[in-house]
Amino acid sequence: MPENGKRFLYLALVTLLICGCSPFRPDNRDLSKIDLPKTYSLYSENGTTSDEWWKNFGSSDLDILVKEALEKNFDIRKAWARLKQANAAAVQAGADKLPSLNGNADYSYRKTGSENSASKKITETENHELGLTAAYEFDFWGRVEAQAKAGELNAFASREDVNAAAMTVAAEVVSRWIEIQTRREEIKILLKQVETNRTYLDLLELRFRNSLATALDVFQQREQVARIKAKIPPIEARERTLINELALLLGRPAGTLKVAEEKLPELPPKPESGIPSKLLAYRPDVRAAGIRVRSSDWDVAEARANRLPSFTISANSAFIGEQLATLFNGWAIGLAASITGPIFDGGYRSAEVDKSRAVVQERLEDYKSVVYTALNEVENAMINETWQEKYITATEDQLKAARNNFNEAGSRYLQGLEDYLPVLSGLSSVQDLELNLAGDRGDLLLYRVELYRSLGGGWTERLKNPLPETGKKAESAKDKK
Repeated sequence: MPENGKRFLYLALVTLLICGCSPFRPDNRDLSKIDLPKTYSLYSENGTTSDEWWKNFGSSDLDILVKEALEKNFDIRKAWARLKQANAAAVQAGADKLPSLNGNADYSYRKTGSENSASKKITETENHELGLTAAYEFDFWGRVEAQAKAGELNAFASREDVNAAAMTVAAEVVSRWIEIQTRREEIKILLKQVETNRTYLDLLELRFRNSLATALDVFQQREQVARIKAKIPPIEARERTLINELALLLGRPAGTLKVAEEKLPELPPKPESGIPSKLLAYRPDVRAAGIRVRSSDWDVAEARANRLPSFTISANSAFIGEQLATLFNGWAIGLAASITGPIFDGGYRSAEVDKSRAVVQERLEDYKSVVYTALNEVENAMINETWQEKYITATEDQLKAARNNFNEAGSRYLQGLEDYLPVLSGLSSVQDLELNLAGDRGDLLLYRVELYRSLGGGWTERLKNPLPETGKKAESAKDKK
């Protein structure tokens, strides 16, 4: 081997030994050290564990709706598409860790001539070239590693975005389903109330004909019938719009979804709330925010390494011939090494470091905000559910008292001791409380859904990408068919 070749090989080996040094590698950041309370204000760790929590409502139709939404919801599918983009970007970011190899082919033709009084001379020159060019950057300062790590972490964060979208969509589907069944329960109550009020109206009209009731009593009862009937259309409209909202969550056009009518489910047993620090592991939005902090740390490392010179070696080989038949008779090999570094850039690279560090600070604040928001959501869901249960109990007691009042007013009216107004007032109070209680019970279930969502979980890790394959995998699958 020529002396220059030995020196080059020696330099390459020494470089390989020291290029593993990454002086700007970020320290491992412990994001678990964040100020959180040791326990929640209302719940202990006792409770039932639930993974696919919507199954606790005991509806097979609801299970089917959630499953369809997790496959066809537009937001989830867009999140999957963004994950594909992030994975491809991660591959691109790590491409510089390996040498590049390019092929090239070249052909040139030249014809020259001269004319004078003595002779004419024409010369034709033809050249064929076929070769390979390879290049590799030795990662002295860890720039390539930092770039690859940042890309990889961004892909991980995108996967957590998919999980977060799935959790949100599942909760929205269940919430819409509960609201639909609640509105249907309210409509059934109102129809029954219309029937009851018509019965009272018939009795009053009979008493009026027998001179036992006044025309005012009849008119007041007719108004009560109309008042109850007027409540039905807005609730029916809301039911229809809720079904359309549910259809959109399932990736269907409006007017194409039918939801089976079911009895409003009972409140499932309380879930295991655990301790607040579990949110750091159970909430995908928290995990995504933490991953992006670490990704930005690697961006700082890349920006710092970019301020230092880069060392690249390249090699090329080629076969050369004046004709295709003689192409492989001639060959050439070349080796080169280059060092490139900034001398003056107007402060661009220094500013890039400052910018990257500011991004780290921003993402740290964003991470804390996401954690505290998650804690706030859990606490609020617990508070709302606990006080809603108390409110329902108080409303049930109020309904019992209203029924007693109504019965006593009716008895005194039949005995001629009171006019009809106390009866009408008691009837209105009872029927309003019956309707309100149905809505309150639906709200209690909605608070439970919010609690399930805010506590997070690991069921989203089992989700599979519903989008069609692209690229090499798609071509391979097509070939197999």
